[in-house]
Amino acid sequence: MTEATGKINLLGLTQPEMEQFFEQIGEKRFRAGQVMKWIHHFGVDDFDAMSNVGKALREKLKACAEIRGPEVVSEDISTDGTRKWVVRVASGSCVETVYIPQGGRGTLCVSSQAGCALDCSFCSTGKQGFNSDLSAAEVIGQVWIANKSFGTVPAKIDRAITNVVMMGMGEPLLNFDNVVAAMKIMMDDLGYGISKRKVTLSTSGVVPMIDKLGEVIDVSLALSLHAPNDALRNQLVPINKKYPLEMLLAACKRYVSRLGEKRVLTIEYTLLKDVNDQPAHAEEMIALLKDVPCKINLIPFNPFPHSGYERPSNNAIRRFQDLLHKAGHNVTVRTTRGEDIDAACGQLVGQVMDRTRRSARYIAVRELSSEADTTPSSANRT
Repeated sequence: MTEATGKINLLGLTQPEMEQFFEQIGEKRFRAGQVMKWIHHFGVDDFDAMSNVGKALREKLKACAEIRGPEVVSEDISTDGTRKWVVRVASGSCVETVYIPQGGRGTLCVSSQAGCALDCSFCSTGKQGFNSDLSAAEVIGQVWIANKSFGTVPAKIDRAITNVVMMGMGEPLLNFDNVVAAMKIMMDDLGYGISKRKVTLSTSGVVPMIDKLGEVIDVSLALSLHAPNDALRNQLVPINKKYPLEMLLAACKRYVSRLGEKRVLTIEYTLLKDVNDQPAHAEEMIALLKDVPCKINLIPFNPFPHSGYERPSNNAIRRFQDLLHKAGHNVTVRTTRGEDIDAACGQLVGQVMDRTRRSARYIAVRELSSEADTTPSSANRT
């Protein structure tokens, strides 16, 4: 990808793209491997630091290429060890990346878009509206920044980042080419060498792109389900009106069937008090997923102002989990992490230069709600 500087940003190039680049500038293909290692294994962004690259080639690279990640605006560390980076992308918007440590695992939650076009009703990210897709360099750049921040360069077996989930801001399948390129770099031994089992793409249900994904890559797949029937899911996840559950689950089953190796679909289900957390919903979910090889991740809702939703009680969460367990499902409840730095699931908002005007409408509704909350009723006026 050629940036505004007129130089190609090598950070976002896959191995075949890097080899093609070197051929185009009259160099041998093996140079691609050398440079990729410097970028991704050692975190280098200065061609002069590449000691096994000749001076003439370094000068040529400086003239036509660059290694440039997103600008880090801030980094916050939670009391539980969770980290959140706010990074500025080319559009001028800011997106967020979150690192979650747990035992011997370190999971990096990566954003794919500035904002999100889907407007799921319970997600504060969607209320920010949508500005732009991230480039491949901006997607993989989040891994590059996080990896360097831990001092885990050169890359080692015991690296801090063991898993990457495309569950940050945006719908990854609506930025297909750039997300796929970035995930290929994540899994490439010349990149970050992360197992295909440990790179997960989460989608709200863009059915045609699920099938297309299965043709080009074999990362793990997670489905943001959040409702066990079409009527409720239409309200919570509006894209369901275009791709209803029967069509969506069929696409997910096709994708998983390609993977083999006993790999399964991950079902993500945000629990909302008195909305989708009742025993009847659990029973519907059991029936819905009876033929779908899957594991279920329950996510208690993380509140944000004027969302209109609440977190269920711990008893309601355990009841829902127990019903699924008894039906034979592998079910976990996601522990809320990074809440004190607004890094919990559904809380990522960044600073989006909204092109959709959705954020302005949401702010207007929120302000009206605030005024209603603070205005005395007529019965109490003097």
